[in-house]
Amino acid sequence: MSKHTLSDSEKDGKKISPVLKQGIKNFLIDIDGTICEDIPNEEPERMATAALYEGAVEKINEWYDQGHIITFFTSRTEAHREVTEKYLRDNGFKFHGLLVGKPRGGNYHWIDNHPIQATQYLGKFTDLEEKQGTIQVFKK
Repeated sequence: MSKHTLSDSEKDGKKISPVLKQGIKNFLIDIDGTICEDIPNEEPERMATAALYEGAVEKINEWYDQGHIITFFTSRTEAHREVTEKYLRDNGFKFHGLLVGKPRGGNYHWIDNHPIQATQYLGKFTDLEEKQGTIQVFKK
């Protein structure tokens, strides 16, 4: 992530962690079952040839070109980092980073001090649209 996408912040006169500049999104994108067919860690030989999902490369690269941060976040293990990075590059994905070791099993519930948006992949990479929904928050 380059410095031009971050801005320093303060709270109560004290410096806090930098935040992305307005309009820039920090996309964390799963790999298996989201940008390509779902390959279990137990079959790493299939990772190099996983079939891509239509529109994934184009939409993710569009977001990258718009200045958004693209980080792939996967349950693949550290042992699979090299083949995974090669797969992403060989298929033309533009990205800033790869995080491995995401817990397996789904049903994710992210808790953070920064705003979070979640988008479930449902079979097609298209433009995102706004929808109203219910969220859980901590009681006051």
